[in-house]
Amino acid sequence: MSGHLWQLPYSSLLFNRTKLYQGLYALPRMKIYSLCSSKQIQTTTYEVVNGSYLETSLVKQENKTKDTTPAPVALDTVGAFQKLPMVMPSVDIYYSALRKARRVSPTKGIANAAKREKNKGAKQLDALMKELTLPLKTYKEKFPNKRHLHPYERSLIELTLGDGNYEEVLGKVDSLRKKLVSVGKEHASLCAQSSTKREAEERLAEGIKRLEEIFHSDGKAVDELMQIAKSLRAMPVVDLEMPTLCLVGAPNVGKSSLVRILSTGKPEICNYPFTTRGILMGHITLSYQHFQVTDTPGILRRRDEDRNNLEKLTLAVLAHLPTAVLFVHDLTGECGTSPSDQFLIYQEIKERFSSHLWIDVVSKCDLLQESPVFYITEDADADHSELLKYRTMGPDGALRVSVKSQVGINELKSRVHELLVSQSARLNIEKPEATTDASSPRKIFI
Repeated sequence: MSGHLWQLPYSSLLFNRTKLYQGLYALPRMKIYSLCSSKQIQTTTYEVVNGSYLETSLVKQENKTKDTTPAPVALDTVGAFQKLPMVMPSVDIYYSALRKARRVSPTKGIANAAKREKNKGAKQLDALMKELTLPLKTYKEKFPNKRHLHPYERSLIELTLGDGNYEEVLGKVDSLRKKLVSVGKEHASLCAQSSTKREAEERLAEGIKRLEEIFHSDGKAVDELMQIAKSLRAMPVVDLEMPTLCLVGAPNVGKSSLVRILSTGKPEICNYPFTTRGILMGHITLSYQHFQVTDTPGILRRRDEDRNNLEKLTLAVLAHLPTAVLFVHDLTGECGTSPSDQFLIYQEIKERFSSHLWIDVVSKCDLLQESPVFYITEDADADHSELLKYRTMGPDGALRVSVKSQVGINELKSRVHELLVSQSARLNIEKPEATTDASSPRKIFI
């Protein structure tokens, strides 16, 4: 019988020791392990992961590794400008916060007048501070970080608002928030430490006055942010997955007139440089296909570092958006940029963006003379053969058009359609019926 007992596990012996001590069996040399030694017992638990057993410690370690992996930064945020919060004028924020703070009552059950007053004053100052800082915190969180935007959106912010101005204004708003929090808490604490009712009332008034001074002196940053939001939200939409035609050329060569002919865009048309002061977006529907057309500010002949923000905006469109190019040439001498300068601009842009699909158009062909136009500042004898040919005919394969007489317009529309169909194939745009991805098309607001 004792032989059978020795074959039992120690756990069985442990839990049956009451029987052993009743004298049923004699076990003179048997060791009984106490419960305190259980800390020395190593146990392993398992979890089923993908149909296999894995140690729990390994699963936790794997999950921990996954959790610490930094999330990829999105560089093509969808509709970032459309999602901007509505920014209230600073004066509205202040008086709305003051009205709400005034309605705060003291904690119920305080019989002592001095304690009740200092309780009310501290709560009202705290409420005023929170009501002032809450919208500022929202603005800081909801306005996107430039690093998370599409490269074109980043360029657009810099060129439209000025380099660094966007971050500077957001920084001022956040600094205002921090200052209000610090001063609000300080005065609420002072009010709570008041010894008399009158002292509590004075410290409440003093705290409100101090918060008002800070908000009115630094609140102009909120108004600046409101203007930034209005400017960015007012920009038209560019769908990155829709074929886009970008009209490029020197100022006043007729780009805006062609946009009106080709699309739904209605740009301003005047005879002075830089009529187009931003990017204008129009749309084309041809053979049940939808396309986009952008009118861009004119480019002058000069180095990149000497260009103004309007010219840089045009270059940003070509650099960051997948567009086909319609380059417009004016050889009549009416645009203010000489044909020789236009030729050099054309060569520079064509070389820089050689990967883009391209159409060349000579505008205002009804005004062209038989002899080429020379400016007084130009030396006709210095022209090489390629430039002489350009003065008369434009680039090889250029299409001559006239918006006024409608010459070449139908052919231009046909060529544009062919170009955009080729651009569509290049972008590998799927038909709507074949689209199964739940994600929405990427859009950039300009």
